[in-house]
Amino acid sequence: MVTPHEGRETPERHCGIHAAGNVDRRRFLQLFGAGGLGVMLGGCGDTDDELLAPEFPPFHEWMDLGPLEPRRTSVHGVSLHALVATEAAPADAPPLVLIHGSGLSGRYMVPTARLLAQDFPVYVPDIPGYGDSEDPGEVLNIPQMSDWLVAWMDAIGLERASFLGNSFGCQVIVDLAMRYPERVDRLILQGPTTPPDERSTFWQFIRWRQNEPYNPEMLGEVTAPEYGKAGLWRMIRSYVFQVTDPVEEKVRHIEAPTLVVRGEHDPITHQAFAEMLVRRLPRGELLILPDVAHTLVFTAPGPLAEVTRRFMEENA
Repeated sequence: MVTPHEGRETPERHCGIHAAGNVDRRRFLQLFGAGGLGVMLGGCGDTDDELLAPEFPPFHEWMDLGPLEPRRTSVHGVSLHALVATEAAPADAPPLVLIHGSGLSGRYMVPTARLLAQDFPVYVPDIPGYGDSEDPGEVLNIPQMSDWLVAWMDAIGLERASFLGNSFGCQVIVDLAMRYPERVDRLILQGPTTPPDERSTFWQFIRWRQNEPYNPEMLGEVTAPEYGKAGLWRMIRSYVFQVTDPVEEKVRHIEAPTLVVRGEHDPITHQAFAEMLVRRLPRGELLILPDVAHTLVFTAPGPLAEVTRRFMEENA
């Protein structure tokens, strides 16, 4: 299937960066060559779960949709799913779109989206091929993902919005902001990936294992079904796109005010990488949230919603 806005990209907007879909076989094998060694290091992140993961309310309370409602929108013949809350916020509030991480859907972002819906019209779409959105007929690379999101915005009449991404979702919204600056007001990059000095299966596996103890057990109840929906091949290809995307170069061309949010104990987004992104962002700032790690949209929705509100107000 031809992706929407296929002809939109220009050499200037791409800044000399080739689409990640052109990863060759040799690079693919290099990325996965350290996988066996990574498995041998399976215990590298083992720590005291009780020390790191806080207590949470019952699952049904934590995942209560509140004002969020599921909606479907046809985009070029593909049905895209999103959780949407537009009635709870003030009438003149700017829209805010939340973008999920690799292999997942917007479902694990519900705790944060529910809180933000009090102040903003909130949209939490599933990227095509993920969650409850239909398969577009191919595994999308990062520019294609941002193209589809813009096409989805067109379909629902959303001319311009601010974006909050978690993990790999940050790479998607950075690409969108670089190539479609007229569609973006502000960006919040929460736990952005992937540090250029750690773009290998070896390091990514280690960082994933180090982060695991910070995640509550019930997060797995949310994410495991979503990984199953995405499927192994889509997850593998998306991983390749993730670790070959030069996000640290793309951010140089972001016009929108951008807040980088890092959890104090986040092993996936290390401090030096967060600081690098902020230095290179023309209008960037860094905020560290104490006592938390990578998946703040699920584990620390209150603090994340609060810093998001403040940033949106200060950059209105």
